[in-house]
Order: sequence, then C-alpha cells, then structure tokens
Amino acid sequence: MNLSIAMTAEVATELDHHLARDDGQEDVCIATYVWSTGAERRTALLRSVVLPREGERFVHGNAEFTGGYVVRAATEARARGEGIVLLHSHPGAHGWQGLSGPDHNTESEYERVARAITGMPLVGMTLATAEQEWSGRIWHDRTAPTFAESVRVVGERLNVTWNDAARRRPVGTAFQRRTIAAWGERRQANIARLRVLVIGVGSVGLDVVARLAATGIEHLGVMDIDIVEDLNLDRMIGATREDARVGRRKTEVAARIARQAATAANFTVAVHDVSATTPQGLAAALDYDIIFSCVDRPWPRGVLNVLAYADLIPVIDGGIALDALPNGEMRGGTWRAHALVPGRPCMVCNGQLSVNELSLDRAGLLDDPEYIRQSGIDPGLGSPNVAALAASVSAALLAQFVSLVAAPAGQGVSAPLRYMLALHQLEHLPVKSGAYCPYENATAHGDARQALADDTREVTVPDGVAKRSWWARLIGSARRAFRSDPARPA
Repeated sequence: MNLSIAMTAEVATELDHHLARDDGQEDVCIATYVWSTGAERRTALLRSVVLPREGERFVHGNAEFTGGYVVRAATEARARGEGIVLLHSHPGAHGWQGLSGPDHNTESEYERVARAITGMPLVGMTLATAEQEWSGRIWHDRTAPTFAESVRVVGERLNVTWNDAARRRPVGTAFQRRTIAAWGERRQANIARLRVLVIGVGSVGLDVVARLAATGIEHLGVMDIDIVEDLNLDRMIGATREDARVGRRKTEVAARIARQAATAANFTVAVHDVSATTPQGLAAALDYDIIFSCVDRPWPRGVLNVLAYADLIPVIDGGIALDALPNGEMRGGTWRAHALVPGRPCMVCNGQLSVNELSLDRAGLLDDPEYIRQSGIDPGLGSPNVAALAASVSAALLAQFVSLVAAPAGQGVSAPLRYMLALHQLEHLPVKSGAYCPYENATAHGDARQALADDTREVTVPDGVAKRSWWARLIGSARRAFRSDPARPA
C-alpha cells in the first residue's frame, strides 16, 4: 500500500517548539501514532508527544535517544494501543530528508524494541527546520525503511511535504500559466499533487470537478451512486439530454467533463460508484488528501464529519436552500460553506448536521414511503434550486479550498460562511465547538473511529439499466423533499 503520515497543526507546533532549537543543535523526541487504513493507502496519524525527561536524551551537536526513553514511550503507547515515532531535527535544512548512516543505525537499532513492546512498526521522522518541512518512513523490519509519499499537517491550513521519489513533482503546463502566476510554481506543484475526491457530482459537485481539473490537480476522484435524469439538466452544466435519456451514471459524466477540463500533463480520474456510507466507499475516501462534500443526505455527511477529524482529511462542505412564497415568487435563499479541520467546529457544532436526522437516515426512514406518508410529505415535490445560484455554492467551496491549500496572505480557512441572498449579506458565523463534541474529541483516532459506515443498505444502479423505475423515482423525490436543509441558519 501507499504510505503517508499526518498530524494536526497543534501536534506539529509542539514538536517544532522542541526540535527547532535556538542554539542550532539537533534534538530528538518521541510521539505515538495509530493507523488510518484506506483501500490503497495507509496513514500513520500522530496522536501525542512524549517529551524527554531529564537524562533521557543527549544533545551534543547531534542528539541521541536513551534506551530508557524509548522503552518508557513504547510502554505508554502500548497501554493505549498505539505505536511510537522517533523524531529528530536537521537544523537549517529544506525539503524532504533522507537518512544519514548514524540516523539509519539508530532507528534500525530501536525498530525491534518498538515492535516487541507495541506490536507495531517503528515510524521515523525528520524535521527540516528552515521551513518546518517533515519527512518520514516506516520500518517493517531492521533492514531498511519504506519512505512515505508525503507528510501532511492539518489545521486551518494544509501543509504537505512531498517525497519527490514517491510522488513525482509535476511540471507546469502552458495551459496553467495564469494559475501559476497566482501562487508560483512551487505552490502549483504542491497543489497539483493532492489527491482530491468530490462526493456527490450533481449541480455543485460537477462544477467543482471541472474547476479542480482545470486548476491542474493530477489525480481527481468522483463518487456518486445516482444517474442523470431530465430534472438534473437545468443544473448539471455539461450533462446532456442523451445522458438523461440513457440514464448515464453521474460519475461517468463527471469523469468525462474532468478529462475535457484537465490541464495537467498526467491527469487521472478515479470513478467510485459507491456510497460513502458503505465500508467500500469509506475505504476509498481514506485514500485522498482533501474531500469535497457535495451531498445533501445526513448519513453521508455524518460519515464525512467523522472522517475529517478521526483521519485528518480536510472536508470542504456546504449547501444551498431556496424558499418560495405561496404565490410562487422567490422569498429568498441562503448558501453556506465551511471546512472541517481540527481547530474549526464540526458539522454538528456548526448546525449543519442534525444527529436526529442522521439517525433517521441510517435507519432507512427517509427512504420509507410509509414513514414519508405519515410525516405528511408530498413525494411529488422537490427542493428548489437553480443553476445560476448553484454556481455560488461551488464558488464558496472552492474559495475554502484555495484558503486551505494556498493560504492567501498567510490566512487559512475561515469560520463558517453564510450568504443571505435577499439581504446581499455575507456573514461570518460565530459558531464554536462543543466542549464535549464526540467528533472533534476523537481527532486522530484513525481506524478506531466511530463506525457510521454500513453496507446493509447499499443502493446502486445496475449496469445496463437505462432508467430508474417509477418506485425509485418516487423515493428519490421523497428524499429531496424531506432531506435536511444544507444551508439552514445556525
């Protein structure tokens, strides 16, 4: 599997304060980690820092661990089901770091100790202090480590150090000249290497896909289980009447549009015809560096709300709600955008996910015609939306993306934003995290995350089926009528 390493910005800051010494000498310390396992990638998530006590490491230009320090940290890690990470600094260095002979020998020597105590491989990491860039490797035996492809630091900004040997640095193309002019070749190369997944490729998601491809993202993923219908054509820009006539999968349309818009020299798009609420969909999502949530159902949003914190994969989410007056005229509308990262409130805390609606969706009641009938919902109605305003939502999500990966003026993602159409007013919502939020308090739990994915209710459109049955159409209409308002006021 591909290997990566991730940590929160808070953990990275604590490590930097210890390892980047004012006297210019190297230093060492230990952290603990857990695994986050996707379909094709395994990530070591740093959990906590175990700083050395007096006499547990020696600094003399270079720095050394003592056996007692390693044993103490490994014993603490074992009690929590975690492994250990040996970290050291390279003062004044830049970029991804290799291993010197002494560093190799040190980590190789302690690999057996770490595995014997914790039962998990040893992870080694190096901090290049000039620009706080990280590199890392995983020891599966004492012979030689396997270097990770990247180390990501996740907070209000996403900082990724890339291993050029494992993930080739892309060269800008002639199509990207104006994009590169906005943030430079180095930033473009870092952004282009990100694996980005768009879940839900309807009116908003399809636009996001096209613009990410045009920006130069090399590897894009699209996930949806729905097909194109006539009622989609006033919002899915790029989908055709032929797509609706044959009931083409939305992912197929999204992949086609992405390939047409792509500016990268080596562009690939992965199609995932599964739901994020299934173990297969969750495993696929864990292979990505950033996820766009363009879904309107509570259950998949709940899964992504867990993943953003437990697996340190930023999720950019938002939605739109339009209201009509009894006479059919427009009353108004709102749309929202927010990024789910450590340091920002989760969807439950910011009012965008109701635990009650999540439970109803998981129980299948939002697909139950009898429940819908008893609730007094007209299954023939759907939530209003128009293409001209769907573009505003995709723009808001993409602005969060740029803030996350490019940090204009050094600023990362904002607090949740809400635009009130009738008032022409953009609000920075003063929402805060709950003191006992179960999602944010489970940050970097990885494979021990809250289990929301379930394959017992997976619904797919079989290959060769051109149109959904009238029964499926009825359920789809009821879903749209009953779904939670993705842009509800906080």
